Parts: sequence; structure tokens; C-alpha cells
Amino acid sequence: MTEEVQGRTARVVVADDQTVVREGIVMLLGLLPGVEVVGAAGDGDEAVRLVAELAPDVVLMDLRMPRCDGVEATRRIRTEHPGTQVVVLTTYADDESLFPALRAGARGYLTKDAGGDEIVRAVHSVLSGDAGLSPSIQRRLLERLSDPEPQSAEPVEAPDGLTGRETEVLVLIADGLSNQEIARRLHVSTATVKTHINNLFAKTGLKDRAQAVRYAYAKGLVRPPAG
Repeated sequence: MTEEVQGRTARVVVADDQTVVREGIVMLLGLLPGVEVVGAAGDGDEAVRLVAELAPDVVLMDLRMPRCDGVEATRRIRTEHPGTQVVVLTTYADDESLFPALRAGARGYLTKDAGGDEIVRAVHSVLSGDAGLSPSIQRRLLERLSDPEPQSAEPVEAPDGLTGRETEVLVLIADGLSNQEIARRLHVSTATVKTHINNLFAKTGLKDRAQAVRYAYAKGLVRPPAG
């Protein structure tokens, strides 16, 4: 990390749906040099709005929030406001939380047992172009890389302009999951799942889940069971 980045005061937005946690993080960061909290959000939609309004350097992003979860908010921020970096600050360090957040564009990932100094280091690391990962997350990534899951030989391209998340929802529908089960699998709200379903139905002209299942098989997104 360069001295210029180290000496810079980073403008930060804190996003967490739990008021006590959010206010505690804001208070903690207010006591530390190198960061200035310029806004606080109670959900992902508000975080995206504050980024558009305040253009912070970094968002400290919780993952499980109502209306718009942290993964979706991260994806929107990195797409619409690429000058703002995202550091996830969450209770969860499981694969189902970690990898979607990193794929959405988060450059840092900390669990909520991180101390103030560790949070500040992560903020400045992502500003300098490095990853801001806690030691436990780094170990998890190394474990995953050393024991990769088998990949399909030919990745399937999303049809009809579907986004990656819409395609993921479509595949889970074809697997027989309910909206609630899809929400739990993707760590998003059922409202977010319904939005994705409405979008993919509009793009493909589908009218119900039965048509969606046939469509997923026809497009090669899922394969019939062997035998």
C-alpha cells in the first residue's frame, strides 16, 4: 500500500439493517483515523441511493438485509458506480455467502468480529487496488482453490438477454425449488426472487413455472436426469 493511499481519509458508507449494529460500526469508525463515515443505510436500496448521492470511496456492506440484499446492492453499485468499492462486513463466512459477494464485485470481505483497525486496513487495501480479506476468509479461499468443485465442460450462455442471476433463478425453478427455497439458497428476500422471476418471464415470454421448466431444458440450462 502506498503512503499516499495510507495517508488518505477514505469516505465510507455503512450499510446494515440492524440499527444497533449500524450505529455501533459508525461510532467505532468515528474514533479511528483514516476513515470518515459520510452516510449510513438500513438496506441495499438505501445503500445504492446513498452511493449515487454521496459518491463514497467504500461501502461497508452487510449481506442479509430486507428489500435489497447485500449481494444485489454490491452488483448494482459496482455496475452503476464503479468508482466506489465494496467491503462486505457480515456475520457469515460460508461459501454460499462469500462467493456470490465476490462474484458481485466485492473487493473485501470481513466478518463482524473484525476489529476497527482491521476494518480500516481493509478499506485502504481496496482503495489501493488490493483485496481486503480477513485471514479466515483468505484461508477459506485457499481451501476452495486447492479442492475445486468439478466444472461442466461447456458453460451455458444465458439466452434471451437473461442476466446471470435471472438464469440462476430459472435453473432453480427447473430443479423444483419454491420461491422461499430459492431465496434461502441465494440468500436474498422472496421479494427479490419474485422480481427476478417477473423479469425473466418478461424477457422470455413465459407465463408460468411449467413453461419455465420446459424452457430451461430446451435451452440446455439443465439436463434431464440420467437413466
